[in-house]
Amino acid sequence: MANNKDDMNMDHDMDNMDHSKMNMDHDMGNMDHSKMNMDHDMGNMDHSKMNMDHDMTSMDHSKMQMDHGDMDMSGMDMGGDMMMHGGQMMHMGNLKQKFWVSVVLAIPVLLLAPIMGLDVAVLNFHAPLIEGIAILLFDTALYFYGGSPFLKGAWAEVKSKAPAMMTLITLGISVSYFYSIYAFIANNLMHTATHVMDFSFELATLILIMLLGHWLEMNAVMGAGDAVEKMAALLPKTAHLVTENGETKDVQVSDLQVGQSFQVRSGESIPADGTITNGQSTVNEALVTGESAAVNKNVGDKVIGGATNNNGTLTVEITGTGESGYLSQVMKMVQEAQQSKSKAEDRADLVAKYLFYAALSVGIIAFFAWLPQGLSTGLTRMVTVFVIACPHALGVAIPLVVARSTSIGAQNGLLVRNRQAIEASQHVSHVLLDKTGTLTEGKFTVNALVPAADTDEQSLLSKLAALESNSTHPLAQAIIAAAEEKGIKVQAANNSQNIPGVGISGEIDGQNYTIVNGNYLTKNGISFDNATADQWAAKGNSVSFLLQGQQVLGMVAEGDTIKSGAKELIVGLKQRGITPVMLTGDNQKAAEHVAGLLGLDEFHAGLLPNDKQKIVSEYQAKGNHVIMVGDGVNDAPSLAEANIGVAIGAGTDVAIDSADVILVKSEPSDILHFLDLAKITNRKMVQNLWWGAGYNIIAIPLAAGILAFAGIILDPAVGAAVMAMSTIIVALNAMGLTAEKIRN
Repeated sequence: MANNKDDMNMDHDMDNMDHSKMNMDHDMGNMDHSKMNMDHDMGNMDHSKMNMDHDMTSMDHSKMQMDHGDMDMSGMDMGGDMMMHGGQMMHMGNLKQKFWVSVVLAIPVLLLAPIMGLDVAVLNFHAPLIEGIAILLFDTALYFYGGSPFLKGAWAEVKSKAPAMMTLITLGISVSYFYSIYAFIANNLMHTATHVMDFSFELATLILIMLLGHWLEMNAVMGAGDAVEKMAALLPKTAHLVTENGETKDVQVSDLQVGQSFQVRSGESIPADGTITNGQSTVNEALVTGESAAVNKNVGDKVIGGATNNNGTLTVEITGTGESGYLSQVMKMVQEAQQSKSKAEDRADLVAKYLFYAALSVGIIAFFAWLPQGLSTGLTRMVTVFVIACPHALGVAIPLVVARSTSIGAQNGLLVRNRQAIEASQHVSHVLLDKTGTLTEGKFTVNALVPAADTDEQSLLSKLAALESNSTHPLAQAIIAAAEEKGIKVQAANNSQNIPGVGISGEIDGQNYTIVNGNYLTKNGISFDNATADQWAAKGNSVSFLLQGQQVLGMVAEGDTIKSGAKELIVGLKQRGITPVMLTGDNQKAAEHVAGLLGLDEFHAGLLPNDKQKIVSEYQAKGNHVIMVGDGVNDAPSLAEANIGVAIGAGTDVAIDSADVILVKSEPSDILHFLDLAKITNRKMVQNLWWGAGYNIIAIPLAAGILAFAGIILDPAVGAAVMAMSTIIVALNAMGLTAEKIRN
C-alpha cells in the first residue's frame, strides 16, 4: 500500500468474511454487480475487530434516544472532555465550565494585578500586602483549577517521554505562577530595592486564552456531529404499538422493546428495525442506506428504522435494541475522525517538542548570561523566554482547522473518516471510478428479450424472474418488474446459489438453470448469438444469458442511466489535472459506450472483483497517487488499497469499514467538493503552523536579550501580548474556513 492505514484498526481481510448468507447475486453481462447484491442482513460478517455491530437487522434506533436532535451521545464522548495531544488522549474536563469559572477567578486578578509588566493596576486600594495576598490566592485557584487540563496533559507527555504541546503550555503557566509567588515575596516581604515584575496578569490571560482555544476546538469537533445528529429526524417521535388485543396505541419510540410489534402506515417513517409480519409495500431507504430505488417488502422481509413506507400498511416485529444502529455508527465514525492524528498534527507536535527544548535551553542560557546583572534580571529574562514560548496557538493551529473542515464536510454530505485523506489529496493524480452505482444510477430496465429458436419470450422472462426472485439487485429487480408488467406470476426457483463473477443458478420444475455472462460462455466454449449480444452491448446494455446445461435458451439486455453529476465530475477532475479512470465488469463495447458519453479517455472493462484491487496497485506501482471510488461492497479491497478510498452511499456497511471518505448523498460530483475542501484545509493548516510557531523564531531570541547591545530587549508584557495575538489570529484563520468559500 502506498499509504499506511494501520492506525485505522480495520480488518480488510475479505477472506474472513462469511459470504454464505450475503445473498450476493450474479454478475450480469460480465458486470461485477455482486457488490451491490447484499441484503440488509449483514450479520454474518465478522467485524469483531472493529467493535462495531453491523447487523443491520439488529439496529434498534428506538433505544438511541434520537428524539429529533435530543440524541443521547453520552457513550461517545461527544461531550467535549477528551482530546488528542502529543500522541496522548487527554481528559480535558468540562471545558465550558472550566472556562467560565476561570473567568470569574480571573476578574480580581485582572483588576488588581499590574497590567502587562507596568506598575499600574485597574484598581489600587493602596494596600499592597492585602492586594498581593488576594491576587496570590486567585492565582493559585486559577493555576490548579483552570490549568488542570494542561498539567495532566503535560504529566502524560512526560511519562511517555514525548514532551509536546501540553508540556510547553504547562511550562508557560507554571513559570508565570511560581514567578509571581517569587515576585510577591520579593516585593512585599523581602522589600528588594528593585521592583520584581509580577506575572499574575499574564497567568490569568494565558489560562483564559488556552481554555477558550480548547473550548473552541472542542466545539468545532462537536460541530461535525451536528450534521449526523440531524439524521435522527428521520425517526418519528412516536410509534403505533400493536397491543396484545390487536389494537394500536401511540407510544414514544424510546419505549419500544424487542419482540413488540408496531404498525407503520403509508407515507410514515419506520420507527425501528424489524421483520414484517403482515402487509406488503415498497420502502424508500435512500436516506438511510443510500439505495436510491424503492425496495419491495413482503412478509418476512426486514426493514430499517428511518426508512419511509411508500404505500400500504405494514406490521413489523422489532428485532434488536442498543446503539449498534446505523446512525450511531456514523456518529462514532465522525468522532474517530476528529480524534485521529494526522501527519500535520504530528508535525505540530514535533515543532512543539523542539520548541520546548529550545525554550528550556535558551531560557537557562539567558539566565546565566544575565545573572551577573542580578538574580532578578536573570530570572526575568528566563521567565520571559518561557512565557513567550507558550505554544497554545501552535497547539490549536492544526486541530482547529481540521475540526472545522470535518464539520463543514459533514454538514455538506462528506464524512471524512480518516484525517490523513485530507493531506493525501494534495498528491492525487488518478481517480478510479467504479461504474455501476457511482457513474450510473444502478436503475436498470429490460430493453430487450431475445429467446432462442426453441423457446418463447414469455417462458424466457418467467425463468429469468424465477431465478432472480430472491435478489434485491437492480438488474434482478428490473427483470422481476418486467415480468410483473406482463402479468407473469413468478414462482421462486429452488436451491438458488450465487456464482461469484458469473451469475446465479437454481431449480425450476426440477430442472437446473443458470444465468451467466458472456465471458462464461466464451470460456466454456458454449456458442451463442454473438452478433445480437454485441449489438445490445454496444448501446450500453448489460447482456446476460439463460443457460440450461450447455444450451443457451435466450438473452436479456438491461440498460442503466448515467448519473446527473457524473459528467460534471469527469470535467472537474480534468480541470484539476487529475486523470479519471472507469472500472467496470461490463464488456468492452458497453464500457466504450459509457466512456464515450462521459468523455472518459481511460477505462478498464470485464473486471472481476479482485481485478480492481490489482489495478489500484498497478497505478500506485507507477508512482501515482490514487483515489478509488466505489459503493463499498465488492469494492472494499480496492477502497482499502487506494491512497484515499471514497465510498458512494453512507448506508453501506463495508463502505463505512473500508473507505476514508463517505459521500452521504451518493453524488459523484461531491468528490470535487472533497478535493476543494481538502485543498483549502491544507492551505489553512500551513498558514496556522506559521502563525502558531513562526513568531517564536524571532521572539525567543529577543526575549533572551540577543540584541541587548543595540538596546532592543523584548519586554515580558510585549511577549505575552504577541503570544496571545498569535492565538487569536490562528483561531480566526481557522474559523475563516467556510462552506461558502469552498463553493466559490
